[in-house]
Amino acid sequence: MLAPEHLRLGTWDLLRGWSGELAHEALAPRLALHLVHEAALCRPTLRTDRSLRHRGFELANGLPWLPTDGVIHDLLEAHTVEQAQQLQIGLGKLRRASGHFSNQVWALDPHRLLSYSKRDMLQRRPSASEPATKQAQTFFLLDAKTCQPLCVVNASSARNLGGATQELLQMAQQILRRPEAQRPLVVADVEHFIVELFDHVRAQTPFDLLTPLRQTAALQKHYRSLPAEPFTPQWAGFAIAGETFHPRRTTSTAPCYRYIQRTGEQPQDYHFKGFACTRARPEVPTLTRDFPDRWHIEEFFRFDQDLGWKRAGTFNLHIRLGQMTMALLAQALIHQLRGRLGAPFDQWDAAHFARDLFGGLEGDLRVHDDTVRVTYYNAPNAQKWKKHFENLPQQLQAEGIDPRLPWLYNFKLDFRFK
Repeated sequence: MLAPEHLRLGTWDLLRGWSGELAHEALAPRLALHLVHEAALCRPTLRTDRSLRHRGFELANGLPWLPTDGVIHDLLEAHTVEQAQQLQIGLGKLRRASGHFSNQVWALDPHRLLSYSKRDMLQRRPSASEPATKQAQTFFLLDAKTCQPLCVVNASSARNLGGATQELLQMAQQILRRPEAQRPLVVADVEHFIVELFDHVRAQTPFDLLTPLRQTAALQKHYRSLPAEPFTPQWAGFAIAGETFHPRRTTSTAPCYRYIQRTGEQPQDYHFKGFACTRARPEVPTLTRDFPDRWHIEEFFRFDQDLGWKRAGTFNLHIRLGQMTMALLAQALIHQLRGRLGAPFDQWDAAHFARDLFGGLEGDLRVHDDTVRVTYYNAPNAQKWKKHFENLPQQLQAEGIDPRLPWLYNFKLDFRFK
């Protein structure tokens, strides 16, 4: 069911370029395709010891067999972190052209994965009531309006957050068009208030960066010392003031902008919260609409992390980033499929989609001339599916897309529902 989305998005050419084997008969792109489809099934591995329960899976990848752990390890081992990042940049440009991003507000957040690596590495406590565990560091950039990921980087325990964030923003610049009007806003949590990061964003990127400020005693004293005049009431119990300031140790001569949010009606009830931004923006939409959109990245982790961002089995950064990049491809394909199927499928998370759609339908395969015909016998809402999948070669041709599947040796694909 992901095959037509591969053709629409153009992921086969991306995988050929990443593998370095451009011939359509090459093996390496098909192994990469296996990793993409394995991620779509939310399975950490789908190898030969499980092949009896998944007969036919290898056909979707144009392979006569399921690859072993060793073959997959050798494939990922042979590719660098830079190659995985270039694959993400290519995917991001295709998604940008397909309208997957609004490029207005971006949510930036570290996502630390439970790691089963045997290496000595940094341990963190997921919460105050849980013991410390090994965790692998990953950093995501997500379009806060469409809830779609743009790119991801990973890092060892030694790497600081500011350096990883700068790398992530550099990748984003290569994917996105430079804005002609207002600069896109990147919203992040308080740990991203780093003076070096603010200087980098102002000097070398087309973005604005907005973060909360720490609730220090000195800042609270400053907020309370401000007169009432700078605060503009927006509605009952809510007012905003703005001022410029120079962070300590900054290398930039231009000031940053500080928003001061005040809640409460009486002076004894006032509560203050500060935000720092690289430049002044409209106060009310920035604080009440754009910054709360940051929480969409937490919803994304909950919704799609089973694709490959829930646990980390290795600390080899190039292998791990290769796996996560293949999961990004799977997420892009599933997003397109969700949008095509509509309700209720567009509300299913990745695990639900894999269990009840990819793994829950029964059918058979037959070959008619140059077409592989898939017949599904228990598809829910089959009438809706027929509109999108029956006579698929003709539908793809009408969209200006070659219906032949190059990884299936130029066979076409069609569906029937009974």
